[in-house]
Amino acid sequence: MQAVSVRTAFVQDLEPVADSLALSALVATLPLVTVLVLLGAVRMRAHRAGLTGLAVAASVAWLAYGMPVAQTASAAAQGVLFGLFPIMWIVVNALWVYRMTVRTQHFDILRRSFGRLSDDPRIQALVIAFCFGALLEALAGFGAPVAISAVMLVALGFEPVKAAVVALVANTAPVAFGAMGTPVVTLAQVTGLPLDSVASVVGRQTPLLALVVPLVLVFLVDGRRGLRETWVPALVCGAAFAVAQFAASNYVSAQLADIGAALAGAAALMALPGARKPAAEPVRAAVLTGVRSEDLDIEDPRREVVRAYAPYGLIVAVFSLAQIPPVKDFLAGATQVFDWPLLDVEGPDGEPVGANVFTLPLVSTGGTLVLLAGVATAAMIGVRLRPAVREWLGTVYELRFAILTVTSVLALAYVMNLSGQAAVIGHYVAAAGAGLAFLSPVLGWFGVAVSGSDTSANALFGALQVTAARQSGLSPDLLAAANSSGGVLGKMISPQNLTIACAAVGLAGKEGDLLRKVLPWSIGLLLVMCLIVVLQSTAVLGWMLP
Repeated sequence: MQAVSVRTAFVQDLEPVADSLALSALVATLPLVTVLVLLGAVRMRAHRAGLTGLAVAASVAWLAYGMPVAQTASAAAQGVLFGLFPIMWIVVNALWVYRMTVRTQHFDILRRSFGRLSDDPRIQALVIAFCFGALLEALAGFGAPVAISAVMLVALGFEPVKAAVVALVANTAPVAFGAMGTPVVTLAQVTGLPLDSVASVVGRQTPLLALVVPLVLVFLVDGRRGLRETWVPALVCGAAFAVAQFAASNYVSAQLADIGAALAGAAALMALPGARKPAAEPVRAAVLTGVRSEDLDIEDPRREVVRAYAPYGLIVAVFSLAQIPPVKDFLAGATQVFDWPLLDVEGPDGEPVGANVFTLPLVSTGGTLVLLAGVATAAMIGVRLRPAVREWLGTVYELRFAILTVTSVLALAYVMNLSGQAAVIGHYVAAAGAGLAFLSPVLGWFGVAVSGSDTSANALFGALQVTAARQSGLSPDLLAAANSSGGVLGKMISPQNLTIACAAVGLAGKEGDLLRKVLPWSIGLLLVMCLIVVLQSTAVLGWMLP
Protein backbone atom coordinates (compact mmCIF):
# COMPACT_ATOMS: atom_id res chain seq x y z
CA MET A 1 0.00 0.00 0.00
CA GLN A 2 1.41 3.40 -1.02
CA ALA A 3 1.94 5.90 1.78
CA VAL A 4 0.10 9.19 1.45
CA SER A 5 1.92 12.34 2.54
CA VAL A 6 -0.35 14.55 4.63
CA ARG A 7 0.60 18.19 4.87
CA THR A 8 0.05 19.62 8.36
CA ALA A 9 -1.21 23.16 8.67
CA PHE A 10 0.43 25.59 11.08
CA VAL A 11 -2.18 26.96 13.48
CA GLN A 12 -1.46 30.34 15.07
CA ASP A 13 -1.35 30.28 18.88
CA LEU A 14 -2.27 33.37 20.91
CA GLU A 15 -0.35 32.21 24.00
CA PRO A 16 2.70 30.28 22.77
CA VAL A 17 5.11 31.59 25.43
CA ALA A 18 4.44 30.09 28.89
CA ASP A 19 0.69 30.09 28.11
CA SER A 20 0.73 33.84 28.78
CA LEU A 21 -0.67 36.48 26.43
CA ALA A 22 1.47 39.20 28.06
CA LEU A 23 4.76 37.27 27.74
CA SER A 24 3.86 36.17 24.21
CA ALA A 25 3.18 39.78 23.24
CA LEU A 26 6.45 40.90 24.83
CA VAL A 27 8.43 38.37 22.81
CA ALA A 28 6.51 39.30 19.65
CA THR A 29 7.65 42.92 19.96
CA LEU A 30 11.32 41.93 19.66
CA PRO A 31 11.51 42.29 15.84
CA LEU A 32 9.87 45.74 15.95
CA VAL A 33 11.98 46.91 18.88
CA THR A 34 15.09 45.67 17.09
CA VAL A 35 14.32 47.69 13.94
CA LEU A 36 13.33 50.83 15.84
CA VAL A 37 16.38 50.77 18.13
CA LEU A 38 18.79 50.08 15.28
CA LEU A 39 17.32 52.92 13.24
CA GLY A 40 16.67 55.46 15.97
CA ALA A 41 19.43 54.89 18.52
CA VAL A 42 22.21 53.02 16.74
CA ARG A 43 21.63 54.99 13.48
CA MET A 44 22.14 51.84 11.41
CA ARG A 45 21.35 52.06 7.71
CA ALA A 46 17.69 51.23 7.08
CA HIS A 47 18.32 48.19 4.88
CA ARG A 48 20.66 46.63 7.44
CA ALA A 49 18.20 47.30 10.25
CA GLY A 50 15.43 45.71 8.16
CA LEU A 51 17.48 42.59 7.48
CA THR A 52 18.41 42.29 11.16
CA GLY A 53 14.78 42.70 12.19
CA LEU A 54 13.80 40.03 9.68
CA ALA A 55 16.29 37.61 11.23
CA VAL A 56 14.84 38.32 14.69
CA ALA A 57 11.26 37.89 13.42
CA ALA A 58 12.12 34.55 11.81
CA SER A 59 13.84 33.38 15.01
CA VAL A 60 10.84 34.32 17.15
CA ALA A 61 8.45 32.65 14.69
CA TRP A 62 10.45 29.41 14.73
CA LEU A 63 11.69 29.17 18.34
CA ALA A 64 8.90 30.89 20.31
CA TYR A 65 5.83 30.52 18.11
CA GLY A 66 6.54 27.06 16.70
CA MET A 67 6.21 27.96 13.03
CA PRO A 68 8.08 25.39 10.89
CA VAL A 69 11.27 26.69 9.26
CA ALA A 70 9.98 25.98 5.75
CA GLN A 71 6.76 27.94 6.34
CA THR A 72 8.69 30.79 7.99
CA ALA A 73 10.97 31.03 4.97
CA SER A 74 7.98 30.81 2.63
CA ALA A 75 6.22 33.67 4.47
CA ALA A 76 9.34 35.82 4.18
CA ALA A 77 9.63 35.00 0.48
CA GLN A 78 6.06 36.13 -0.12
CA GLY A 79 6.84 39.42 1.60
CA VAL A 80 9.92 39.88 -0.59
CA LEU A 81 7.93 39.24 -3.76
CA PHE A 82 5.23 41.69 -2.72
CA GLY A 83 7.94 44.26 -1.94
CA LEU A 84 9.37 43.84 -5.44
CA PHE A 85 6.06 43.54 -7.26
CA PRO A 86 3.97 45.61 -7.14
CA ILE A 87 5.54 47.98 -4.56
CA MET A 88 9.02 48.78 -5.91
CA TRP A 89 7.83 48.08 -9.45
CA ILE A 90 5.69 51.21 -9.06
CA VAL A 91 8.44 53.31 -7.49
CA VAL A 92 11.13 52.36 -10.04
CA ASN A 93 8.97 53.17 -13.05
CA ALA A 94 7.67 56.43 -11.55
CA LEU A 95 11.17 57.67 -10.74
CA TRP A 96 12.30 56.58 -14.21
CA VAL A 97 9.81 59.01 -15.77
CA TYR A 98 11.23 61.83 -13.66
CA ARG A 99 14.83 60.94 -14.55
CA MET A 100 14.04 61.10 -18.25
CA THR A 101 12.64 64.63 -17.88
CA VAL A 102 15.84 65.65 -16.11
CA ARG A 103 17.95 64.10 -18.86
CA THR A 104 16.18 66.07 -21.59
CA GLN A 105 16.10 69.27 -19.45
CA HIS A 106 12.31 69.33 -19.60
CA PHE A 107 12.31 69.34 -15.82
CA ASP A 108 14.21 72.68 -15.88
CA ILE A 109 11.58 74.02 -18.28
CA LEU A 110 8.89 72.90 -15.84
CA ARG A 111 10.69 74.64 -12.96
CA ARG A 112 10.94 77.90 -14.92
CA SER A 113 7.28 77.62 -15.86
CA PHE A 114 6.33 77.40 -12.19
CA GLY A 115 8.54 80.40 -11.39
CA ARG A 116 6.64 82.52 -13.92
CA LEU A 117 3.20 81.60 -12.58
CA SER A 118 3.59 84.11 -9.75
CA ASP A 119 6.39 86.22 -8.31
CA ASP A 120 4.84 86.11 -4.83
CA PRO A 121 7.05 83.74 -2.77
CA ARG A 122 4.09 82.68 -0.65
CA ILE A 123 2.17 81.56 -3.75
CA GLN A 124 5.34 79.94 -5.14
CA ALA A 125 5.59 77.88 -1.94
CA LEU A 126 2.03 76.64 -2.48
CA VAL A 127 2.54 75.84 -6.17
CA ILE A 128 5.94 74.17 -5.83
CA ALA A 129 6.12 72.64 -2.33
CA PHE A 130 2.45 71.74 -1.87
CA CYS A 131 1.01 71.10 -5.37
CA PHE A 132 4.05 70.05 -7.40
CA GLY A 133 5.50 68.29 -4.35
CA ALA A 134 2.27 66.28 -4.14
CA LEU A 135 2.60 65.37 -7.82
CA LEU A 136 6.15 64.17 -7.23
CA GLU A 137 4.96 62.23 -4.18
CA ALA A 138 2.30 60.63 -6.35
CA LEU A 139 4.84 59.57 -8.95
CA ALA A 140 7.92 58.69 -6.90
CA GLY A 141 7.82 59.38 -3.16
CA PHE A 142 10.75 58.12 -1.05
CA GLY A 143 12.28 61.59 -0.47
CA ALA A 144 12.12 62.84 -4.08
CA PRO A 145 9.43 65.51 -3.41
CA VAL A 146 11.38 67.07 -0.55
CA ALA A 147 14.68 67.17 -2.42
CA ILE A 148 13.26 68.49 -5.70
CA SER A 149 10.88 71.04 -4.15
CA ALA A 150 13.58 72.40 -1.85
CA VAL A 151 16.04 72.82 -4.75
CA MET A 152 13.40 74.63 -6.83
CA LEU A 153 12.59 77.02 -3.97
CA VAL A 154 16.27 77.82 -3.44
CA ALA A 155 16.59 78.52 -7.18
CA LEU A 156 13.73 81.03 -6.82
CA GLY A 157 15.61 82.87 -4.07
CA PHE A 158 14.38 81.21 -0.86
CA GLU A 159 16.84 81.03 2.01
CA PRO A 160 18.02 77.36 2.27
CA VAL A 161 16.67 76.64 5.77
CA LYS A 162 13.26 78.11 4.93
CA ALA A 163 13.15 76.18 1.66
CA ALA A 164 13.91 72.92 3.47
CA VAL A 165 11.33 73.52 6.22
CA VAL A 166 8.61 74.43 3.70
CA ALA A 167 9.36 71.35 1.58
CA LEU A 168 9.28 69.05 4.63
CA VAL A 169 6.02 70.39 6.06
CA ALA A 170 4.35 70.35 2.63
CA ASN A 171 5.20 66.66 2.24
CA THR A 172 2.36 65.46 4.50
CA ALA A 173 -1.14 65.37 3.01
CA PRO A 174 -0.15 63.41 -0.14
CA VAL A 175 2.06 60.77 1.53
CA ALA A 176 -0.63 58.14 2.21
CA PHE A 177 -1.39 57.93 -1.53
CA GLY A 178 2.21 58.46 -2.65
CA ALA A 179 4.10 56.42 -5.24
CA MET A 180 0.86 55.59 -7.07
CA GLY A 181 -0.94 54.55 -3.88
CA THR A 182 1.84 52.28 -2.59
CA PRO A 183 1.22 52.85 1.17
CA VAL A 184 -2.51 52.07 1.01
CA VAL A 185 -1.93 49.13 -1.37
CA THR A 186 0.54 47.71 1.17
CA LEU A 187 -1.86 48.40 4.03
CA ALA A 188 -4.64 46.52 2.29
CA GLN A 189 -2.33 43.60 1.52
CA VAL A 190 -0.95 43.09 5.03
CA THR A 191 -4.31 43.58 6.76
CA GLY A 192 -6.44 41.57 4.35
CA LEU A 193 -8.90 44.48 4.09
CA PRO A 194 -10.24 45.50 0.66
CA LEU A 195 -8.15 48.24 -0.94
CA ASP A 196 -11.23 50.28 -1.79
CA SER A 197 -12.46 50.35 1.81
CA VAL A 198 -9.06 51.28 3.29
CA ALA A 199 -8.43 53.96 0.66
CA SER A 200 -11.91 55.38 1.24
CA VAL A 201 -11.30 55.92 4.95
CA VAL A 202 -7.82 57.37 4.43
CA GLY A 203 -9.47 59.64 1.86
CA ARG A 204 -11.76 60.93 4.60
CA GLN A 205 -8.88 61.76 6.95
CA THR A 206 -5.89 63.19 5.06
CA PRO A 207 -7.99 65.70 3.05
CA LEU A 208 -8.70 67.40 6.37
CA LEU A 209 -4.94 67.91 6.73
CA ALA A 210 -4.86 69.39 3.23
CA LEU A 211 -7.12 72.20 4.44
CA VAL A 212 -4.62 73.17 7.13
CA VAL A 213 -1.19 72.59 5.58
CA PRO A 214 -1.31 75.41 2.97
CA LEU A 215 -2.14 77.88 5.76
CA VAL A 216 0.85 76.59 7.73
CA LEU A 217 3.07 77.02 4.66
CA VAL A 218 2.25 80.68 4.05
CA PHE A 219 2.83 81.30 7.76
CA LEU A 220 6.24 79.60 7.55
CA VAL A 221 7.17 81.69 4.51
CA ASP A 222 6.04 85.11 5.74
CA GLY A 223 4.73 84.83 9.28
CA ARG A 224 1.50 86.53 10.33
CA ARG A 225 1.65 88.91 7.39
CA GLY A 226 1.72 85.96 5.00
CA LEU A 227 -1.27 84.37 6.72
CA ARG A 228 -3.17 87.66 6.77
CA GLU A 229 -2.54 88.52 3.11
CA THR A 230 -2.66 85.10 1.45
CA TRP A 231 -5.04 83.04 3.56
CA VAL A 232 -7.66 83.06 0.79
CA PRO A 233 -5.36 81.53 -1.90
CA ALA A 234 -4.05 79.05 0.68
CA LEU A 235 -7.54 77.98 1.69
CA VAL A 236 -8.75 77.73 -1.92
CA CYS A 237 -5.71 75.63 -2.85
CA GLY A 238 -6.16 73.35 0.17
CA ALA A 239 -9.91 72.97 -0.38
CA ALA A 240 -9.49 72.02 -4.06
CA PHE A 241 -6.75 69.55 -3.14
CA ALA A 242 -8.89 68.04 -0.36
CA VAL A 243 -12.01 67.65 -2.50
CA ALA A 244 -10.07 66.03 -5.37
CA GLN A 245 -8.19 63.67 -3.05
CA PHE A 246 -11.42 62.62 -1.36
CA ALA A 247 -13.25 62.11 -4.66
CA ALA A 248 -10.44 60.16 -6.35
CA SER A 249 -9.71 57.89 -3.38
CA ASN A 250 -13.38 57.12 -2.80
CA TYR A 251 -14.86 56.98 -6.29
CA VAL A 252 -12.08 56.71 -8.88
CA SER A 253 -8.73 55.15 -7.93
CA ALA A 254 -6.38 55.32 -4.95
CA GLN A 255 -3.47 55.42 -7.42
CA LEU A 256 -4.80 58.65 -8.96
CA ALA A 257 -5.70 60.39 -5.68
CA ASP A 258 -2.58 62.53 -5.35
CA ILE A 259 -2.25 63.27 -9.06
CA GLY A 260 -5.81 64.56 -9.20
CA ALA A 261 -5.41 66.47 -5.94
CA ALA A 262 -2.14 68.12 -7.01
CA LEU A 263 -3.53 69.23 -10.36
CA ALA A 264 -6.80 70.46 -8.80
CA GLY A 265 -4.96 72.45 -6.13
CA ALA A 266 -2.68 74.13 -8.68
CA ALA A 267 -5.55 74.85 -11.09
CA ALA A 268 -7.70 76.41 -8.35
CA LEU A 269 -4.79 78.51 -7.18
CA MET A 270 -3.99 79.81 -10.66
CA ALA A 271 -7.66 80.48 -11.41
CA LEU A 272 -7.85 82.81 -8.41
CA PRO A 273 -7.23 86.40 -9.62
CA GLY A 274 -5.38 87.47 -6.50
CA ALA A 275 -2.85 84.63 -6.76
CA ARG A 276 -1.33 86.02 -9.98
CA LYS A 277 -1.01 89.54 -8.56
CA PRO A 278 2.64 90.69 -8.17
CA ALA A 279 3.90 90.62 -4.61
CA ALA A 280 4.79 93.84 -2.85
CA GLU A 281 8.52 94.51 -2.92
CA PRO A 282 8.86 94.53 0.91
CA VAL A 283 7.46 90.98 0.93
CA ARG A 284 9.92 89.78 -1.70
CA ALA A 285 12.81 91.51 0.04
CA ALA A 286 11.92 90.00 3.40
CA VAL A 287 11.30 86.46 2.16
CA LEU A 288 13.68 85.96 -0.76
CA THR A 289 16.99 86.40 1.02
CA GLY A 290 18.78 83.73 -1.04
CA VAL A 291 20.37 83.89 -4.50
CA ARG A 292 17.94 83.70 -7.42
CA SER A 293 18.84 81.32 -10.27
CA GLU A 294 19.74 83.26 -13.42
CA ASP A 295 18.08 80.80 -15.81
CA LEU A 296 14.62 81.86 -14.60
CA ASP A 297 14.70 84.70 -17.16
CA ILE A 298 14.99 82.26 -20.10
CA GLU A 299 11.91 82.22 -22.32
CA ASP A 300 11.08 78.64 -23.26
CA PRO A 301 9.21 77.84 -26.51
CA ARG A 302 5.56 77.00 -25.90
CA ARG A 303 6.04 73.62 -27.60
CA GLU A 304 8.75 72.66 -25.10
CA VAL A 305 6.64 73.80 -22.16
CA VAL A 306 3.83 71.52 -23.35
CA ARG A 307 6.30 68.63 -23.65
CA ALA A 308 7.52 69.33 -20.10
CA TYR A 309 4.00 68.92 -18.75
CA ALA A 310 3.24 65.94 -21.01
CA PRO A 311 4.61 63.09 -18.80
CA TYR A 312 2.19 63.91 -16.00
CA GLY A 313 -0.72 64.24 -18.41
CA LEU A 314 0.17 60.88 -19.94
CA ILE A 315 0.17 59.16 -16.55
CA VAL A 316 -3.23 60.61 -15.71
CA ALA A 317 -4.54 59.53 -19.13
CA VAL A 318 -3.21 55.96 -18.83
CA PHE A 319 -4.61 55.45 -15.33
CA SER A 320 -7.94 57.00 -16.30
CA LEU A 321 -8.18 54.72 -19.32
CA ALA A 322 -7.41 51.72 -17.11
CA GLN A 323 -10.47 52.52 -14.96
CA ILE A 324 -12.95 52.18 -17.86
CA PRO A 325 -14.84 48.92 -17.06
CA PRO A 326 -14.11 47.01 -20.32
CA VAL A 327 -10.43 48.02 -20.20
CA LYS A 328 -10.23 47.24 -16.49
CA ASP A 329 -11.69 43.78 -17.06
CA PHE A 330 -9.31 43.12 -19.95
CA LEU A 331 -6.24 44.10 -17.87
CA ALA A 332 -7.46 42.04 -14.92
CA GLY A 333 -7.54 39.00 -17.18
CA ALA A 334 -3.75 38.75 -16.90
CA THR A 335 -3.91 38.44 -13.10
CA GLN A 336 -2.44 35.20 -11.78
CA VAL A 337 -3.93 33.58 -8.65
CA PHE A 338 -2.20 30.54 -7.15
CA ASP A 339 -1.52 28.68 -3.90
CA TRP A 340 1.68 29.98 -2.35
CA PRO A 341 4.30 27.19 -2.13
CA LEU A 342 5.02 25.60 1.28
CA LEU A 343 2.53 27.85 3.06
CA ASP A 344 -0.44 26.39 4.94
CA VAL A 345 -1.44 28.64 7.84
CA GLU A 346 -4.63 28.74 9.88
CA GLY A 347 -5.65 31.51 12.24
CA PRO A 348 -6.41 30.97 15.94
CA ASP A 349 -10.00 30.23 14.90
CA GLY A 350 -8.83 27.38 12.65
CA GLU A 351 -9.73 29.17 9.41
CA PRO A 352 -7.11 29.33 6.59
CA VAL A 353 -5.51 32.79 6.25
CA GLY A 354 -5.77 34.72 2.99
CA ALA A 355 -2.02 34.70 2.37
CA ASN A 356 -2.15 30.98 1.53
CA VAL A 357 -3.32 32.16 -1.88
CA PHE A 358 -1.29 34.78 -3.74
CA THR A 359 -2.58 37.22 -6.35
CA LEU A 360 -0.17 38.60 -8.95
CA PRO A 361 -1.71 41.44 -11.04
CA LEU A 362 0.81 41.46 -13.90
CA VAL A 363 -0.73 44.14 -16.13
CA SER A 364 -3.37 45.96 -14.09
CA THR A 365 -0.92 46.96 -11.34
CA GLY A 366 0.12 50.61 -11.06
CA GLY A 367 3.76 49.95 -11.90
CA THR A 368 2.94 48.45 -15.29
CA LEU A 369 0.62 51.36 -16.11
CA VAL A 370 3.38 53.84 -15.18
CA LEU A 371 5.78 51.86 -17.38
CA LEU A 372 3.40 52.26 -20.32
CA ALA A 373 3.13 55.99 -19.62
CA GLY A 374 6.92 56.13 -19.38
CA VAL A 375 7.34 54.56 -22.81
CA ALA A 376 4.95 57.17 -24.23
CA THR A 377 6.85 59.87 -22.33
CA ALA A 378 10.17 58.78 -23.85
CA ALA A 379 8.66 59.12 -27.33
CA MET A 380 7.06 62.46 -26.47
CA ILE A 381 10.20 64.15 -25.09
CA GLY A 382 12.64 62.54 -27.49
CA VAL A 383 14.48 59.89 -25.44
CA ARG A 384 15.69 57.03 -27.65
CA LEU A 385 15.49 53.37 -26.68
CA ARG A 386 19.06 52.87 -25.48
CA PRO A 387 19.21 56.01 -23.27
CA ALA A 388 15.74 55.18 -21.91
CA VAL A 389 16.87 51.68 -20.91
CA ARG A 390 20.04 53.14 -19.42
CA GLU A 391 17.97 55.56 -17.32
CA TRP A 392 15.74 52.71 -16.15
CA LEU A 393 18.75 50.65 -15.05
CA GLY A 394 20.19 53.76 -13.40
CA THR A 395 16.95 54.17 -11.49
CA VAL A 396 17.17 50.61 -10.19
CA TYR A 397 20.75 51.24 -9.10
CA GLU A 398 19.80 54.50 -7.40
CA LEU A 399 17.03 52.73 -5.49
CA ARG A 400 19.02 49.60 -4.64
CA PHE A 401 19.10 50.29 -0.89
CA ALA A 402 15.46 51.39 -0.85
CA ILE A 403 14.56 48.13 -2.62
CA LEU A 404 16.47 46.12 -0.02
CA THR A 405 14.86 48.09 2.81
CA VAL A 406 11.29 47.69 1.53
CA THR A 407 11.65 43.98 0.74
CA SER A 408 13.24 43.20 4.12
CA VAL A 409 10.61 45.17 6.07
CA LEU A 410 7.77 43.49 4.15
CA ALA A 411 9.35 40.08 4.67
CA LEU A 412 9.51 40.89 8.40
CA ALA A 413 5.86 41.99 8.36
CA TYR A 414 4.73 38.82 6.58
CA VAL A 415 6.61 36.59 9.01
CA MET A 416 5.11 38.45 11.99
CA ASN A 417 1.61 38.33 10.51
CA LEU A 418 1.62 34.69 9.43
CA SER A 419 3.33 33.32 12.55
CA GLY A 420 0.74 35.07 14.74
CA GLN A 421 3.08 37.61 16.33
CA ALA A 422 1.04 40.60 15.10
CA ALA A 423 -2.20 38.97 16.25
CA VAL A 424 -0.83 38.39 19.74
CA ILE A 425 0.34 42.01 20.06
CA GLY A 426 -3.04 43.17 18.76
CA HIS A 427 -4.95 41.11 21.31
CA TYR A 428 -2.78 42.48 24.10
CA VAL A 429 -2.97 46.11 22.94
CA ALA A 430 -6.75 45.81 22.60
CA ALA A 431 -6.90 46.25 26.35
CA ALA A 432 -6.53 49.99 25.66
CA GLY A 433 -10.18 49.90 24.54
CA ALA A 434 -11.49 53.22 23.24
CA GLY A 435 -8.04 54.76 23.77
CA LEU A 436 -6.90 52.85 20.69
CA ALA A 437 -8.56 55.45 18.48
CA PHE A 438 -6.17 58.06 19.87
CA LEU A 439 -3.11 55.80 19.88
CA SER A 440 -3.48 54.44 16.35
CA PRO A 441 -2.25 57.58 14.53
CA VAL A 442 0.57 57.90 17.07
CA LEU A 443 1.76 54.38 16.28
CA GLY A 444 1.80 55.16 12.54
CA TRP A 445 3.56 58.48 13.20
CA PHE A 446 6.23 56.74 15.26
CA GLY A 447 6.75 54.08 12.60
CA VAL A 448 7.26 56.62 9.82
CA ALA A 449 9.41 58.88 11.99
CA VAL A 450 11.80 55.99 12.49
CA SER A 451 11.58 54.21 9.13
CA GLY A 452 11.01 57.24 6.88
CA SER A 453 8.29 55.40 4.95
CA ASP A 454 4.52 55.23 5.33
CA THR A 455 4.70 52.00 3.34
CA SER A 456 7.08 50.45 5.87
CA ALA A 457 5.02 51.67 8.85
CA ASN A 458 1.87 50.18 7.32
CA ALA A 459 3.65 46.89 6.72
CA LEU A 460 4.92 46.82 10.30
CA PHE A 461 1.80 47.90 12.18
CA GLY A 462 -1.17 47.46 9.81
CA ALA A 463 -2.13 43.94 10.87
CA LEU A 464 -1.58 44.83 14.52
CA GLN A 465 -4.01 47.76 14.23
CA VAL A 466 -6.69 45.58 12.63
CA THR A 467 -6.36 42.84 15.24
CA ALA A 468 -6.53 45.36 18.07
CA ALA A 469 -9.57 47.01 16.49
CA ARG A 470 -11.47 43.72 16.24
CA GLN A 471 -10.67 42.84 19.82
CA SER A 472 -11.82 46.22 21.13
CA GLY A 473 -14.93 46.55 18.97
CA LEU A 474 -13.64 49.46 16.85
CA SER A 475 -13.72 49.62 13.07
CA PRO A 476 -10.73 47.76 11.53
CA ASP A 477 -10.89 50.08 8.50
CA LEU A 478 -10.72 53.13 10.76
CA LEU A 479 -7.67 52.05 12.75
CA ALA A 480 -5.83 50.70 9.70
CA ALA A 481 -6.41 54.01 7.93
CA ALA A 482 -5.38 55.91 11.07
CA ASN A 483 -2.03 54.15 10.98
CA SER A 484 -1.38 55.53 7.50
CA SER A 485 -2.92 58.96 8.11
CA GLY A 486 -0.98 59.47 11.33
CA GLY A 487 2.14 58.18 9.64
CA VAL A 488 2.19 60.98 7.06
CA LEU A 489 2.96 63.44 9.85
CA GLY A 490 6.07 61.54 10.87
CA LYS A 491 7.60 61.97 7.42
CA MET A 492 8.91 65.49 8.10
CA ILE A 493 10.89 64.39 11.18
CA SER A 494 12.28 61.11 9.86
CA PRO A 495 16.11 61.07 9.79
CA GLN A 496 16.08 60.03 6.12
CA ASN A 497 13.92 62.96 5.02
CA LEU A 498 15.86 65.42 7.17
CA THR A 499 19.11 64.23 5.62
CA ILE A 500 17.66 64.47 2.11
CA ALA A 501 16.41 68.01 2.73
CA CYS A 502 19.73 69.18 4.18
CA ALA A 503 21.73 67.64 1.35
CA ALA A 504 19.45 69.21 -1.28
CA VAL A 505 19.93 72.78 -0.05
CA GLY A 506 23.57 72.53 1.04
CA LEU A 507 23.03 72.24 4.81
CA ALA A 508 24.72 68.87 5.40
CA GLY A 509 25.16 68.23 9.11
CA LYS A 510 22.36 70.62 10.11
CA GLU A 511 19.70 67.94 10.49
CA GLY A 512 19.30 68.71 14.21
CA ASP A 513 18.56 72.38 13.52
CA LEU A 514 16.00 71.42 10.91
CA LEU A 515 14.39 68.88 13.26
CA ARG A 516 13.84 71.55 15.92
CA LYS A 517 12.03 73.73 13.39
CA VAL A 518 9.65 71.06 12.06
CA LEU A 519 9.05 68.97 15.21
CA PRO A 520 6.42 71.32 16.73
CA TRP A 521 4.45 71.27 13.46
CA SER A 522 4.69 67.48 13.27
CA ILE A 523 3.38 67.01 16.81
CA GLY A 524 0.71 69.70 16.48
CA LEU A 525 -0.72 68.24 13.26
CA LEU A 526 -0.51 64.74 14.75
CA LEU A 527 -2.72 65.82 17.64
CA VAL A 528 -5.21 67.17 15.10
CA MET A 529 -5.24 63.80 13.33
CA CYS A 530 -5.66 61.95 16.65
CA LEU A 531 -8.67 64.13 17.43
CA ILE A 532 -10.16 63.44 13.99
CA VAL A 533 -9.80 59.66 14.43
CA VAL A 534 -11.23 59.73 17.97
CA LEU A 535 -14.27 61.69 16.76
CA GLN A 536 -14.68 59.35 13.76
CA SER A 537 -14.84 56.45 16.22
CA THR A 538 -17.85 58.11 17.90
CA ALA A 539 -21.19 59.43 16.74
CA VAL A 540 -19.72 62.94 16.40
CA LEU A 541 -17.86 62.21 13.12
CA GLY A 542 -18.81 58.57 12.67
CA TRP A 543 -21.09 59.65 9.81
CA MET A 544 -17.94 60.42 7.78
CA LEU A 545 -17.02 56.76 7.45
CA PRO A 546 -18.27 54.80 4.43
